[in-house]
Amino acid sequence: MRIDSRIYIAGHTGLVGSALLRRLQAEGYSNLITRNHGELDLERQAEVESFFETEKPEYVFLAAAKVGGIWANKSYPAEFIYNNLTIQINVIHAAWKTGAKRLLFLGSSCIYPRECGQPMKEEYLLTGPLEATNEPYAVAKIAGVEMCQSYNRQYGTSFISVMPTNLYGPKDNFDLESSHVLPALIRKFHLAKLATQGDWQTIQKDESLRGPIPDDVHASLISISKAHGHESLLPAARCPLPADTAVTLWGTGSPRREFLHVDDLADACLFLMLLEQKKLRSLLTANRFPLINIGCGKDISIQELAMIIKDIVGFHGEIVFDTTKPDGTPRKLMDVARMAELGWKAKIPLKDGIKQTYSWYLESLGN
Repeated sequence: MRIDSRIYIAGHTGLVGSALLRRLQAEGYSNLITRNHGELDLERQAEVESFFETEKPEYVFLAAAKVGGIWANKSYPAEFIYNNLTIQINVIHAAWKTGAKRLLFLGSSCIYPRECGQPMKEEYLLTGPLEATNEPYAVAKIAGVEMCQSYNRQYGTSFISVMPTNLYGPKDNFDLESSHVLPALIRKFHLAKLATQGDWQTIQKDESLRGPIPDDVHASLISISKAHGHESLLPAARCPLPADTAVTLWGTGSPRREFLHVDDLADACLFLMLLEQKKLRSLLTANRFPLINIGCGKDISIQELAMIIKDIVGFHGEIVFDTTKPDGTPRKLMDVARMAELGWKAKIPLKDGIKQTYSWYLESLGN
């Protein structure tokens, strides 16, 4: 991949795509191609094919996707399978049709079976039932992996599928109804800290910029404010549900998750795109799927993660786990031996990455 190669980043405004864009710009790549959703709807085949025929990108990072946490996956299963399938089908096919030299497809660790051996090796794909709470999304991503493999086998393409572990970082989704666990925890503890200070003006600003605060969370914030003597500053309650002064989190807190800073992922993706052709061809042909895990190789319980974020944000109250809510997969730890053998490993420690992400969160709110 030359410094002036035509490089298309699909989904450049999202968490992963924006990290890829930052990294490529920092490395001096000068011919980067981007389109926002208003300029190019990746779910429209004719639009995608016309775009590829005109731009003819040599390298494609397919980071566009519909993503979300347990609540979003349970609430919108049709959108999760339809949106992701159509984006993948259109982009992968158009990349082959117009002669792209390489394509890197971003999948997800949720493609592996629910009761998967730990750490999860690439060859465990399709060896057992999926986690029910995100099955439509996982099926769509598995289809993307198989599509890359099929085009490699039939047409000799160099299409790579990477399966990152749980990601976080700048430009993450902090909407409490659709976000993943780490950004949701950052926002919940931040709002709770503001409630202890009676700072409802900033809470309202946060809601206008980061998405609605669910009624039960709002009620909890009111209770926290009352407990800290700010009753005169409180807005009207939006929810009749009883609320506690603690921050309530879903599940038992026992599931274990691995977290990777998105800048580390961008570094890994560029590393793979720059891999010499002989090594890449060996990787694509030596395994059942053109699949490679990207992670840090370490996991942590949700309860431990919550305590770390609580400390970084500066909330000094209690945490309660709502055990009536689902936990999701018990454990998700990636086997990262393939990347290690190629010579890559993650560099950003979890606490440092969370501190940086929280700083970005505050800056994006103008604090």
